[in-house]
Amino acid sequence: MAMTVEIKGNKLCIEIDLEKPTPSASGKTLVVASTRGNAVTTAEVDGKPVTIGLNAYIKP
Repeated sequence: MAMTVEIKGNKLCIEIDLEKPTPSASGKTLVVASTRGNAVTTAEVDGKPVTIGLNAYIKP
């Protein structure tokens, strides 16, 4: 997973690579991008790192 995170003004901008659709753990959706749990980023708010948990999916 390659993810880039930055803060532009008052927006958190996340860029993550799309992957080949694969079934989710439940099998109800196809995951196309994921952090596979929480990922600590280099982006900071009030001097503290922002943690992101992201799942992007499609319906089969």
